[in-house]
This record gives sequence, C-alpha cells and structure tokens, in this order.
Amino acid sequence: MGRVPQFHAVTPPRTSAVRRARRRLARLLAPELDAELRAARRKLRATRAELRRARAAAVSGLPAHVETTITRVRDEHLTYLKPDNLRDLARVVADLERDELPGVLVEAGTALGGSAIVIAAAKSPARPLKVYDVFGMIPPPGERDGQDVHERYAAIAGGRAKGVGGETYYGYRDDLREEVAASFARLGVPTGEHDVELIAGLFEDTITLDEPVALAHLDGDWYESTMTCLTRVAPLLVPGGRIVLDDYDKWSGCRAAVDEFFSGRGEFHFERRSRLHVVRA
Repeated sequence: MGRVPQFHAVTPPRTSAVRRARRRLARLLAPELDAELRAARRKLRATRAELRRARAAAVSGLPAHVETTITRVRDEHLTYLKPDNLRDLARVVADLERDELPGVLVEAGTALGGSAIVIAAAKSPARPLKVYDVFGMIPPPGERDGQDVHERYAAIAGGRAKGVGGETYYGYRDDLREEVAASFARLGVPTGEHDVELIAGLFEDTITLDEPVALAHLDGDWYESTMTCLTRVAPLLVPGGRIVLDDYDKWSGCRAAVDEFFSGRGEFHFERRSRLHVVRA
C-alpha cells in the first residue's frame, strides 16, 4: 500500500499585508482615486475627532470650543496639567461668568501658557486676564522650601529638566513670552482681542493689583513666590471668588506658604476638587 499524500494548510496572507498590497495596486492603477480615498480617510478621522470632543463636552458641560482648546493645548504640549485639571479650571470660569461674579482673572506662573489659554477660551472676551511669569528661568527657592524643592531646582539649574512630553524645558527657551503670545493666537484667543495681558518679571515686582479678583490660578512652586501671590491677591478676592493652587500637593514650599497664610483666616475655606481650591465666603 502506497504512502498517503500529505497535505499542508496554506497560511493566508495577513490582513494588514493584503491591505497594503491593495493600496499599492490602487496607487499604481488609479492615482486619482487613491488621492480621493486618502482625502476621505482624513475627513473621516477629523469627523471622529470632532465627535469625541462633542461627547466630552456633553459629559463635562463645557462648550465644545473649550473642549477643543483643552485637547489642543494637551496635543501641543503646552501644559503639564491633565485634562480633568483643565476642565475643572474651565468650569470655575464658566460658573463665575454665569453668576456674573465681578473681578479680573489672574494666573501667576504660566510656563508655556496652556492653562491660561483654556481660561481665556472659557471667559468672556471682555473680562481681563492678567498672566504673570518671569518667562524664563525660574528663580531659586529659599530657606523655607524643603529638600524636595531644592533637589528639583538643582535639576533645573543643571540643565537636566525635561519639558512637557519630553520636549525642551520651558525655562531653557528663548523668547518665551513671544512664544506664549503666539500660542494664544494660534489656538484662537489672541491676547489683544480677548483682554489678556502677559506681564513679565518676578511676582514681587509685577503683581501690584488694586482691583477685585474673581479667580486666581497660582502656579508659583516655591514658598516665597506662593506667599507673594497670596499676600497680594487673596485680600482682593471677591465673595464667592476662589484661588486654585497648582502645587499644594506637589512642593513643600507651596504647601507651607498656603497653610501659614490661611491659618486663622476664617473668611476662606478649603475645597478639594482636582486640586486644592480656596474659596472666599
């Protein structure tokens, strides 16, 4: 009896390989059709992205253009803040606009401008937003800051710090103020049309407010910079206004300044949201 022939299964080509082959064939045989298909795919991707933003806006309660701004500042690596932090900030602005709370908006410490751009997108164009920053290398910490702060500053001063998404740390960049202003314009909230003022210098030299404040977003990192902001901004906070503290849970100096300043000040209370909020009664 002869040997039974052996049959081996033929492995079909992988689906991805088939797709690539078809695309190559389409480009060769019908280049115009291939271009149309590519354009249709790009349009489909854009539509899907818009639908995702619309769903996010429906869930968050924020306008679609604000959700778009949040997506863009994240995609462009303009902020260290996570989307939920940015949405929280935008909701505060939306609420004070709805309630017609008087006062200017303040951001002290803006880095690449991402959070300030979100604030500008959420606010009325007529409400002033004052953005304070050295727009350069962060100043050194002091004796009231802990070891964590001094180690972080040593890394920054030594050129070892990384920026958002692994890019160049903002303190190492040239013409940072102009870069931030260009980002405001590129994302649809040019400073001149939205009453945004970018104020360069140390907080102790530049924060000289004498008007009501509805919201202050403070990102001063260290003890002295945080204490300067609180001393000059908190007394101007209107009833119902709030301070959002970016670094309370991150850097010991900021935490020490906040706890010290608000100790015994009963007209303020702490509220835990995505970060620590201080609200004036």
